Amino acid sequence: MSKDSFVQAICSKKKIRVTFYSKEDGEVIVRRCAPMDYGPSKRAKDKSDRFHMWDYESDREQHTLSLKPEQIRNIEILDETFEPSEFVTWQTDWIIPRDWGEYS
Repeated sequence: MSKDSFVQAICSKKKIRVTFYSKEDGEVIVRRCAPMDYGPSKRAKDKSDRFHMWDYESDREQHTLSLKPEQIRNIEILDETFEPSEFVTWQTDWIIPRDWGEYS
């Protein structure tokens, strides 16, 4: 999936199924997520661009998942929509413009 398709999923509030290589687990994992943003991570020392997602299916707890493009094997846009209020509980400073109402 291209960055453009990911951005389209952000703007249309469509959930995605992401298949990726988890460095932490040492294996390929599949998760259902909400796409949040694309760009450098504010927390990471490495400021390369990443796909930022809300992970609904984490093995620990729901949380933000930030992956470098080389970790991603596949991203499928699902027919299922999400509401940003499900997970956005902080002040946002999005990189990708979108119309999410008060969560933009």
